[in-house]
Amino acid sequence: MTTQAGTGDPSATEHLRETRTSRRDIYTGRLLTFYEDDVVLADGTRAQREVVAHPGAVAIVPIDGEGRVILVRQWRHAVGRALWELPAGTRDKDEDPARTAERELAEETGMRALRIAPLAAAPLTPGYSTEVMHFFVATGLTQGPTDRDADERMDVGRFDRDGIATLVRLGEVDVKTIAGLGLAGWSTPSDG
Repeated sequence: MTTQAGTGDPSATEHLRETRTSRRDIYTGRLLTFYEDDVVLADGTRAQREVVAHPGAVAIVPIDGEGRVILVRQWRHAVGRALWELPAGTRDKDEDPARTAERELAEETGMRALRIAPLAAAPLTPGYSTEVMHFFVATGLTQGPTDRDADERMDVGRFDRDGIATLVRLGEVDVKTIAGLGLAGWSTPSDG
């Protein structure tokens, strides 16, 4: 079977469509809402889907004047360890993603960017979440104060391509960081 991406023909996916027939609220937290949906597949089969509603987020690839990427390291409770990551954060309600990128870059690193350009936007975990991540590259950086949330503790580091390759090889970064670096043309050198 041959598939073609981007045909623009909505009927090309009708055989895959799932239609929600009901939704139950399971939990509403500060950031996330959990639902259980009943759905009907195109062939009439009934199923249940668990959905995490998320307002969306941004990730920024800040590149300094020496060609290094600025990352932040923070403790990630869910995985029980600290990771190096692109500066990133959740969008406020109805906030333009570019504005979120400016805000999060300044909050987490203290950096202000002369230029913030969009790279791409894509669902992060579409199997269960509504979150869409907007990726940006930031250049023309100047240092200013940070403005982190009261519960945020971070290290800030600058990495050249070899440093990034080492972090990736050692599993010290998350997937959004790998994706953002790739979108910005930061493929890591191979170790052979």
